[in-house]
Amino acid sequence: MDRLVNTVRPYAWGSMTAIPELLGTAPTGEPQAEMWMGAHPGAPSRTERGPLNELIAADPVRELGERTVERFGPHLPFLFKVLAAGAPLSLQVHPDLDQARSGFAAEEAAGIPVDAPHRTYKDANHKPELICALTPFEGFCGFRAPADAADLIAALGVDSLKPYVDLLHAHPEEAALREVLTALLTADPEETAHTVAEATAAADRLGGAHAPYARLAHHYPSDPGVVAAMLLHHVRLQPGEALYLGAGVPHAYLDGLGVEIMANSDNVLRCGLTPKHVDVPELLRIVRFDPADPAILRPEASPSGEEAYETPTDEFRLSRFVRAEGAAPTDLTAPTPQILLAVAGRPTAGELVLAPGESVFVPAGERIQLTGAGTVFRATVAA
Repeated sequence: MDRLVNTVRPYAWGSMTAIPELLGTAPTGEPQAEMWMGAHPGAPSRTERGPLNELIAADPVRELGERTVERFGPHLPFLFKVLAAGAPLSLQVHPDLDQARSGFAAEEAAGIPVDAPHRTYKDANHKPELICALTPFEGFCGFRAPADAADLIAALGVDSLKPYVDLLHAHPEEAALREVLTALLTADPEETAHTVAEATAAADRLGGAHAPYARLAHHYPSDPGVVAAMLLHHVRLQPGEALYLGAGVPHAYLDGLGVEIMANSDNVLRCGLTPKHVDVPELLRIVRFDPADPAILRPEASPSGEEAYETPTDEFRLSRFVRAEGAAPTDLTAPTPQILLAVAGRPTAGELVLAPGESVFVPAGERIQLTGAGTVFRATVAA
């Protein structure tokens, strides 16, 4: 078992204080957006034995277990994060596995450098993900019914938005959503800036259901993503609730601290709320335009005290243990690799006491017990 030293990413949207408060450290004066736990080559966790990705590469069966290597190859199949949003993230979607493989192969064949700003596919993997709130957490996820989106937009009373309202009343619904998103992302930038300014003033005045979009607009005052976000559900998670995001589901996070787990990928296609590259044709190929309610999950408890967030994804499984003082030890021995993260109290994993924000990597098959009081999240591979 290895205590992890993890990289914190200073993305501009990150909170200045949320991750330092979790870790019990002083703010650095710059945003601290994501703490990565895992073996992704972009920021692998470090151990006393060396970087985690190098440990796994040296003996994948020992670290990951035979079953995990057979299913996913000699790589840790998930990436675990603490995410702290202090400002809106970009409106984005992730590809499915076939789309990721074909997109990555096409960009490789075209000779586009992986770090090029207009590169879309950083790897050949999909990126289903789950965010679990540690504090009240807010975001957007999944398309509303087009008629509901039309009512929200129409209430702004902005003349230049009326054509979109009319389109949203057309059928079939998927075609209506596709046509409106395409029109928003391909509109003249000057006209878009004027429309967003009018919409922002109206949203500020109306408040209520329009308030989250006004907040977006103050961060991105001329971005078509402000109106595009009105096509999506506004979601509020309470601590302990989670949101699952499958391939093609548009989403953006607004504010809050959470733990996030995903397949080990960095593939993101942006729809807006960003100064970064937006590949509209590829985006429209990936987005799934079917209206659906957000997949909000609450943990399912087992007799062992493990509370699991069940998803259809094979690469990862997230669960938590909320342990009281004097609780019996919990055996966490498993045939798959695990990362354990403490978020409250001072529980003990094996011989290691974990303060909030501290984590350990447990190789497949290693015997381990969890003792002491506190809250621990467990990231592993689905059975």
